[in-house]
Amino acid sequence: MTEWLDRSSPTREGEELDLQALEPQIHEHLPQTRGNRLEVEQFPSGFSNLTYLLRCGDTEMVLRRPPFGNRVKSAHDMSREFRVLSALQGVYPLAPKPYFHCDDESVLGAPFYVMERRRGIILRRTLPKGLGLGPVIAGKLSERFIESLAELHMLDYRAADLESLGKPEGYVERQVTGWIQRYTKAQTDNWPEFEQTGAWLLDNQPQSSDAGLIHNDYKYDNVLLDPNDLTRLVGVLDWEMCTVGDPLMDLGTSLAYWVQADDPPAFIGAAFGPTAIPGSWTRQRLAEHYAARTGADTSNLVFYMCFGYYKLGVIVQQIYYRYFKGHTQDPRFAQLNQMVGLLGKIAAHTLSRGTL
Repeated sequence: MTEWLDRSSPTREGEELDLQALEPQIHEHLPQTRGNRLEVEQFPSGFSNLTYLLRCGDTEMVLRRPPFGNRVKSAHDMSREFRVLSALQGVYPLAPKPYFHCDDESVLGAPFYVMERRRGIILRRTLPKGLGLGPVIAGKLSERFIESLAELHMLDYRAADLESLGKPEGYVERQVTGWIQRYTKAQTDNWPEFEQTGAWLLDNQPQSSDAGLIHNDYKYDNVLLDPNDLTRLVGVLDWEMCTVGDPLMDLGTSLAYWVQADDPPAFIGAAFGPTAIPGSWTRQRLAEHYAARTGADTSNLVFYMCFGYYKLGVIVQQIYYRYFKGHTQDPRFAQLNQMVGLLGKIAAHTLSRGTL
């Protein structure tokens, strides 16, 4: 199944790296690369931080940096992401090993870090051509997917020296008000159902559950699968929003990404991954298995999932705002504002049903 491994391609126009400035950094921190010319390609997917494949002789590495034209530095904190990955070594095997971090913006125009490359298959909006997931595999993958999230939440973040990463007390309130403020600053269109969801979240906040280490963007296209066993995870990627907070907020975001077979056609058409294929678990079953593994009270998951829809909408809006303001010309961003409206409809649909 190696033909379905996640692959890189030539860098996109306007997102090239200064190899003359970068190569000495690579040679300094990874001595085994000295004497070899640095080559770079870019992983084509993703809408936030940029991800590149570096080759230097027989050594392959991955470089992460903020998007060009970024104006929200707190949302693209490379040192934070590097710190999280460093702390997770030895306690969460799915976290890639980081090599070094550079905050000298004279090198690439922004802070960046370099980590190991892990090879695997990534399931995105549609399955790779020729790759089939039968019902048995889809079911086992659903199970392992939610178990890996539960394992992260049950980690002793204090023992991993990550206690200062976040402030669990008042986490839910800060998240709700903070994402509403972000939306207001980046708003370009009027989406009544989306705005009503924000108001509902303000008025229906539960008390925070026990604190845990949370990924905050855990979904199929942020996990790497073993090409020889598609039910086995070999990596979890994109730790830029990881913090210490309410694990149910993390679970809610993952459930918001999870489209299932009986959802309305418009929702299925906007799926973030192949979660509705035969054999895949429903959101309810995922939640029940999570609760069985962690002991968490999941009785109020409608709130957490609707928060997930809202947060995803704000993230998409912030990306669209960069396009709207001319900070990027990436054509993938041109219609992202429509996704904000759809997420508002999905949240409204969820609230009207009152179930996952």
